[in-house]
Parts: sequence; structure tokens; C-alpha cells
Amino acid sequence: MYRSMEVGDTARVVRQSDATEYRLGTVTDVHYSTPHTTYARRYILRFPNGTERTYPADHVVWCTRDDDRAALEAAFTKAAVALRDACRIAHDFDADLSSGTASLLRRLVDLTRLRLGLTLDPANPAWPHPSTQDGGDQ
Repeated sequence: MYRSMEVGDTARVVRQSDATEYRLGTVTDVHYSTPHTTYARRYILRFPNGTERTYPADHVVWCTRDDDRAALEAAFTKAAVALRDACRIAHDFDADLSSGTASLLRRLVDLTRLRLGLTLDPANPAWPHPSTQDGGDQ
């Protein structure tokens, strides 16, 4: 059964075009095609930075804070892959750049393990490994 989002629901933009749209927004207004329907035409979202934007209903999806964790895991995994590749390229280009890039990658791996309990394998970061609270693997 179709149910439109309501004021106060949290939502995410499907195809983000800038940094603001990557964040979770709160529905502040719903526009319907007619006064006697439950099918939403547009939503107005307010983002954490105070920006309000209007989107067609098919451009936003209902999300929760739990979905933020999945988005963070995907973003950090993508960043780890990019840093790993940059580190390999920098190795042949400049020693200082290589060590700086390797340091960034190490810090990213440590940060995700500490704050998210997610272990990124620098050799294969596309497959993160969740770890237990005490730091060991499950």
C-alpha cells in the first residue's frame, strides 16, 4: 500500500547533486496533486545546515538514521579504495607523497574501526569486515 511521507519524516535525495543532498533531510511540507488524494507530488526537505529545498516525490526516499550508517560505510569504503589506488600511483611518483597518502589511508582505516566498528582491509577495502566492540573480528 502506498503511503506518502509526512511532515517530520526523514528522507534522502535519490541522486545527490551537491554535498548538502548527501545528508539526511526532514520533511517540512508535502504538496499533493489534489486536496483529496494521498499521493504526494512534491516534498520540501530541510537539511541540517538549515537549507530547505523542494523535490518531486520520486526524487526522495524515506530513510532513518540507521540508513546513515550504511551510507557512511559505503562512502568510507569508496574513499579507502581511492586512497589505496592513489598510494600505489604515488609510490612511483614521489616518496613523500606516497608516505603521506599511506598515512591518510592508515588514519581512515583506524577511524572506521574506532568509530564504526568497521575494519577496512587496505589490500581489499571493497569488503569491509564488521568487528566486535572489543576490537576483534566476529
